[in-house]
Amino acid sequence: MRDGAQPAGADRAAFAPVLPFALGSAGETLVARGCLDLVPAGDAAPGERVRRLLAGGTAGPRLVVGALPFAVDAPAHLYRPAEVTFSTGRACFAAAFTPPALVKAQASPAPRWQVSAEPPLAAYRAAVAQALCLLAREEEGLRKIVLSRSLKLVADCPVEAAALLRALARDESVTAFCVPLPRGRILVGATPELLVSKRGAAVTSRPLAGSARRSSDAGEDRAAAQALLASAKDRREHREVVTAILDQLAPHCEELFAPEPELAATASMWHLGTPISGRLRDPSFSALDLSLLLHPTPAVCGSPRLPAARAIAALEGYERGFYAGAVGWCDAQGDGDWHVAIRCAEIAGNEARLYAGAGIVTGSDPVAEGEETSAKFAALLTALGIDEDGHPLAEEGA
Repeated sequence: MRDGAQPAGADRAAFAPVLPFALGSAGETLVARGCLDLVPAGDAAPGERVRRLLAGGTAGPRLVVGALPFAVDAPAHLYRPAEVTFSTGRACFAAAFTPPALVKAQASPAPRWQVSAEPPLAAYRAAVAQALCLLAREEEGLRKIVLSRSLKLVADCPVEAAALLRALARDESVTAFCVPLPRGRILVGATPELLVSKRGAAVTSRPLAGSARRSSDAGEDRAAAQALLASAKDRREHREVVTAILDQLAPHCEELFAPEPELAATASMWHLGTPISGRLRDPSFSALDLSLLLHPTPAVCGSPRLPAARAIAALEGYERGFYAGAVGWCDAQGDGDWHVAIRCAEIAGNEARLYAGAGIVTGSDPVAEGEETSAKFAALLTALGIDEDGHPLAEEGA
């Protein structure tokens, strides 16, 4: 993973966060303001460059925050903030992203949106069919390919990233995140998936793979959950992810434990999840080192990793950027949290780019996988108050 930062003085001039960095969960929240230093470029691995930066005697937090892109050879975005606040629950999140006054001098009309599917749903289904052909031929040993599609949204006014973040954070089952990026862009999302967390020698990961859309009908919702838990196709897809993570962690751990998959729920989706835990042989191996070791997992790429990444580049037709990368933090002791950057949007002015993907394995159906991506768009679209065509959502009771 390369880090694309320039020398520190130029970095600070080129990068001025327009919003705080935030990771907000029901358990713990971090909010980081300002930027003292961007992690400098160099030949050393990012983890080593972060250690050197945080070992310096300069004032300020000894911690970096930021995002890793999906592509392992693309520039990461890591920086040392000027101020950091932790809280149990989401207290500091609420303080950093306060809602506007309830009474306004003049109410603003709701934004009007133009939505373009890139690629269109029909093209996405065709790409899934091509992926299934690759899997059937077992080309380069391929067992799974994760294919995504995006929605480009253009509003008639600037997109309010903070308002979107507040709406996403209402779902306490996810980790809401905000990552200010270079050139005034902002990555906003609500991820249910923990890539890795490290405290001392203790390491945890909670991969998700295998999904089903939730229903507002309680009976249908329970049936969808149980069907997912019993699905051989989804359990096979999930096993690919868990096995890859265990294989990567095993050489670095003296203990490692993974129970049977369990159901994990967000407001809009059911997932299969496995809480993995272990103890590191060398506690100096940092949370950032671990995230770079594990990323990208088969949950967002496929397996084997390199052939799956090549298939994604050939079939998707666009750069993922920070979608399906990781967002998080790491301190001078090596402790930190990194979450998989899914259910997210990259915002720039009047535009927002939304992403959603699905894992393709033998037995996948192109129509069903397309429907899964639509279900995964739902969290962001609902937070924006529109459907996949850009039409306002009907209010409850209307």
